[in-house]
Amino acid sequence: MIFVPGNHDEFARRYVEHNFGGVEVADEWIHQTADGRRLWVTHGDLFDGVIQCAKWLAYVGDSLYEFTLKLNRAFNSLRARLGLPYWSLSKYLKLKVKRAVSFISDFEVAVAREARKRGVHGVVCGHIHHAELRDIDGILYANDGDWVESLTALVEHPDGRLEIIDWAAHVRAGQHAAATDAAVPATA
Repeated sequence: MIFVPGNHDEFARRYVEHNFGGVEVADEWIHQTADGRRLWVTHGDLFDGVIQCAKWLAYVGDSLYEFTLKLNRAFNSLRARLGLPYWSLSKYLKLKVKRAVSFISDFEVAVAREARKRGVHGVVCGHIHHAELRDIDGILYANDGDWVESLTALVEHPDGRLEIIDWAAHVRAGQHAAATDAAVPATA
């Protein structure tokens, strides 16, 4: 298992090139898929101008992000008690801010461009927490999102095909199916 630390777990960067019971800590990695594609794996925070140029602002943003996650947990606890599905407040706020949308696009293009320079087929990252699987000028861009707020993950199938798993959507679909089954009377 390879652990690529990012800005939320920066403490782990001092352990790069160490192995802890089969977990290797690395700044980045090249993963070869089952179908032979080479993917550059990076957290992606090194492509964030705020983190690189205004570290103090990144710390403030990180604190606000942590506060939003706590608020989100309380909010979703209430939603669950009301029988409503999970909803990400921080994801909503990020996608509603015009500059955030521009930042996401700029980030995606920057990491795809770097992947091309490295001579790989694609890039796997997660820094912006926005799950996405798409082609950017011939480079596969795969962002796994995150498991904490978006409940998304990236999986590779045995044939090398990649897929974004959206657990919140899966749960919503299950709740919808259960509600539909409950509404339809059983016949003998």
